[in-house]
Amino acid sequence: MPSHHDLALLAAVGAAVVFAWNLGRNSRPWAGQSAAEPSPSPSPCAPPAANSLPGILVITGASKGIGLATAKRFLASGWRVLNLSRSPCPLAGVVHRQCDLGAPGWEAGLAAWAAEELGLAPGAANRICLVHNAAVMVRDSALCPDGDAMLRSFAINVVAPAVLNGVFSPAMGPGSSILYIGSTLSEKGVPGSASYVASKHAVAGLMKVTTQDLKGRDGVHSCCVCPGFTATEMLVAHLGSDPAVRDMILGMQTMGRLLETSEIADVVHFCALNPSVNGTVLHANLGQVER
Repeated sequence: MPSHHDLALLAAVGAAVVFAWNLGRNSRPWAGQSAAEPSPSPSPCAPPAANSLPGILVITGASKGIGLATAKRFLASGWRVLNLSRSPCPLAGVVHRQCDLGAPGWEAGLAAWAAEELGLAPGAANRICLVHNAAVMVRDSALCPDGDAMLRSFAINVVAPAVLNGVFSPAMGPGSSILYIGSTLSEKGVPGSASYVASKHAVAGLMKVTTQDLKGRDGVHSCCVCPGFTATEMLVAHLGSDPAVRDMILGMQTMGRLLETSEIADVVHFCALNPSVNGTVLHANLGQVER
């Protein structure tokens, strides 16, 4: 004859079986009903769904080089593209505003143009990616600088981005970003490029301040992409035609080649979609040989 303990155990097992049967019955569809897939719970670490949607790219210097490749990359993803540069962007569909970012008064009428092109009503917001790409490089020494050339370098490389931030940031909604194109020389120094090195250090600093000033602007982020040696017209002109100089540059790369502009464009596009990079100085240089 079973003991009281055995009877209690049998009762508990029976109750569990009945509960499991009822649970399965209630979760199964009845005749004619299709089973519904359970809705996956969103990961707390996942970026907002809006980050996959295209928006408006506002870029400087998209007539060639990294800027042109970046405009092409965003166009391919369905973004609308607005370009500010001296020469027009050759890509179909890009809205161009001709201006010299180093000339006095270049920003006159910019706010009205931006409002018209963005189609903004007062207080409205768009998803905007502002890419500060335009830059000028001159050969100069910190021991014998050309003051005018240095002022122009800072006007284009540093002051113009700050001015553009003031124009476009009020219209930025969730998913927007302010991206700076720095350089390996944003954190290093080489001889003969005082204005460029100093201004690119300033670009990285401006990004860091931008990140702090964006505190409280939910969904808007910033970072600085620092390309290594990239096959652009500016780099080729800076290096000259001496094969020995090119071989020296290639010898400084662990992969033995120059970056393609499309590779940097892919990095910029990634940064626009991923707020996890907020506040970072991101180097894309194929791995440089440290000496």
